[in-house]
Amino acid sequence: MSSRLQQTFAALAVARRKALIPYITAGDPAPEHTVALMHALVRGGADVIELGVPFSDPMADGPVIQLACERALKHGTGLADILDQVAEFRRDDVRTPVVLMGYLNPIETYGVAAFARRAREVGVDGVLIVDLAIEEAPDYLPELRAHGLDCIFLLAPTSPEARIETIARAASGYLYYVSLKGVTGASSLDVASVAEKLAMIRRHTALPLAVGFGIRNAAAARAIAQVADGVVVGSALVAEIERLADQPERIVPTLTERLRELRRALDDASSE
Repeated sequence: MSSRLQQTFAALAVARRKALIPYITAGDPAPEHTVALMHALVRGGADVIELGVPFSDPMADGPVIQLACERALKHGTGLADILDQVAEFRRDDVRTPVVLMGYLNPIETYGVAAFARRAREVGVDGVLIVDLAIEEAPDYLPELRAHGLDCIFLLAPTSPEARIETIARAASGYLYYVSLKGVTGASSLDVASVAEKLAMIRRHTALPLAVGFGIRNAAAARAIAQVADGVVVGSALVAEIERLADQPERIVPTLTERLRELRRALDDASSE
C-alpha cells in the first residue's frame, strides 16, 4: 500500500504540477493557533505540510526559526502536544500529508517506539530528523518504518556523491535538498547550481526531490520549481507569523494569501 506522500507526489506528477511544501513551527505564536494555521496552508495550496517540532538548540535553523522555537517552547509546546495537534488536524483533513521536522532529542525523550506508534495513530506521514546521520539511521529507521512512517533526509551542496547514494537508499517519501550552504533563511540562491546537483542526485534515486532553505518569495519558488519536484518555504512564512504575533487574527488570512502567491508561481513554472 502506497503512503500518503507517495500518492500525493504521484498525483502531482500526473498533473505535471510541483509540490508546495510550507513549513511552520508547531506552537508558534501559541499552541492554540497551530491547527488553524495548518488548515490555512492547505487552503492556500499546500500539498504537504512540514510541521516543525520546537527544540532548544535547532542548529540547522537560522534566527527566524530559532526565535519561533523559543516562542513555542515558552508556551510549553512539546512533542506530545504536537501529536495531539496532528490528530485534531486529521479530524477535518485526511488527505494532506504531514511531515514532522525536528531533532532527535525530543523523539528519544518520548521514546522512539512510543513516538512511532503515536505518530502513525494520529496521522503523521513522515519524519525529517535533521541531526540523524545516515550512520545512525539503522538504530531508528526500522521502528519508524514498521509504523509506516516515511523517513526523509537532507542532502547538502557539500554532500559527496557516494554519501548521496547511501542516503538515497535509506530514504522514502522524498529527499530534501538544501539549496545553499548555511542555515535556514539564508540567501544567495543559485538555481543553476541547484539544477546541476539535482541532476546528479536523480542518477541515484527515483524519489521526488524537494528544495528548500533559501526560497523567500514567489520568484525564487518559480525558479526552483523549474528544476525540482517540490519547493519548501519556511523562514519566509515564519517571519510573517512573528511580524503578526500581536495581531493573531491576521495570521491565518496572511498565510493563506502568501501560499496562494507561491502556488500560482509554481503552477506558472509547470506550464512553461
